[in-house]
Amino acid sequence: MTTSPVQVRREVRGERRVGISDARRFKKQTTKLKGSHERQMSAMDRKHEADRMPVKETAAGRILARTHRGEPEAAKDVVKDGSVDEIEVGDIRFKAGFVGRFERAWDFNGRREQKPPAGDWRTWLIMGGRGSGKTRAGAEWVQALASDGDRSDLRIALVAESLGDAREVMIDGVSGICRIARTRRPEFEISRRRLVWPNGAVAQIFSSEDPESLRGPQFHFAWCDELAKWKHAQETFDMLQFGLRLGVDPRQLVTTTPRPVPILKRLIADPGTRLVKIATKGNAGNLSPGYIEALEARYGGTRLGRQELAGELIEDREDALWRRADLEACTIRFAGALRRIVVAVDPPAGSGEASCCGIVVAGVEPNGRAVVLADCTIGGASPAGWAQAVARAYQRFQADRVVAEVNQGGDMVSAMLKSVDANLPITMVRATRGKFLRAEPVAALYEQGRVAHAGRFTELEDQMCDFGPDGLSSGRSPDRLDALVWALTALMLEGSGEPRVRGI
Repeated sequence: MTTSPVQVRREVRGERRVGISDARRFKKQTTKLKGSHERQMSAMDRKHEADRMPVKETAAGRILARTHRGEPEAAKDVVKDGSVDEIEVGDIRFKAGFVGRFERAWDFNGRREQKPPAGDWRTWLIMGGRGSGKTRAGAEWVQALASDGDRSDLRIALVAESLGDAREVMIDGVSGICRIARTRRPEFEISRRRLVWPNGAVAQIFSSEDPESLRGPQFHFAWCDELAKWKHAQETFDMLQFGLRLGVDPRQLVTTTPRPVPILKRLIADPGTRLVKIATKGNAGNLSPGYIEALEARYGGTRLGRQELAGELIEDREDALWRRADLEACTIRFAGALRRIVVAVDPPAGSGEASCCGIVVAGVEPNGRAVVLADCTIGGASPAGWAQAVARAYQRFQADRVVAEVNQGGDMVSAMLKSVDANLPITMVRATRGKFLRAEPVAALYEQGRVAHAGRFTELEDQMCDFGPDGLSSGRSPDRLDALVWALTALMLEGSGEPRVRGI
């Protein structure tokens, strides 16, 4: 049966109507999704502005005075009809209602360490604690690059641990790009996983869970967030480097909380990297009241606190005699009795600002366990200065003896200590073996659970966890560690003292 021309035309019209209907439906869904996203962002903005009101005198003084010769001046409220109508700083007046919006201006509100470093660099690495302002710095950097100019062909990569993190933190988060964009806000095309600015600049989002997705695209700039916790960090970072090839000066920003992972260590050592460290307390003005105090009380001085709050890279050497986790485990709250206490001294070879005299106080309990009581190490002191510090430690802890290494000074060490306190009981010791060999038996005591620390001794622990067969990685003398070794050797390996029981 043949089909008439009329039937053919009807079928063509029907297919055309179906195609048009599908296109309209897709456009309607896209418009609805876009409108929903814009309404959410507008609601966030309104809440942010509401949180800023009423304008406080301190906020006005802190932000507005920066425009007035860079010197803080008192902000005065201009009251009309019982309410604050204007705020005056010096000879400048602002409407009170606009201060919240002005306070968001990054040029005035951003900290120096949150802004791009000067000079020639390929990687800007920001290592910071939780809530230190890393994400805000990244979002502002990307927004400034992408929104510059009426027309732009910039291509930017946004890389996170997962696609969810990229959206929830880097784009729609409290400090994300869409949240901080005051003008020329980009449109987030969810289906295509990209941000598009009104001038044509485009930023694509990628996940460390899929390194191969970076094979093919090319970029002028990149922002990598939380590099230290990426799933496939090295593979993803390598693929990004091959794609960072557009423009005359491709650059990347890495924002992360530090962790001792190989890729981060290599990046720090790269001569093309500009490293910036920021601590949580530097952003205290933008955090909840009491937040820092609460975390400092709980985590202050711990390995976790130094990493997550201070933004420090805490790492263990593979060949080190001690591990940070073990030192944390042996930290106790000590309030018991000790039968012997010594103050160990490792005198410096010279004097001056760079000199350091290791002074460690330790005691032994009646049950035979040693307790490190204090690290009283002093730096940059004269011989008389460190001798006085030794005498103070001896008196403070009512010690039984001072153990002093004399390799560097011979009888001069004893003479200097006696010149400060003639009654100091001093035992002079001389090293006949290398530092590492002397430290090994002491490290074995820790492994056996026979040594405890009566608190956190951050700088001492840094030396302990960085001490290997070739000494410290910095090449400096382990003054604190040497004093610790002498103290525990005298108490646990060689020394025997009068059985005197006391409370500390």
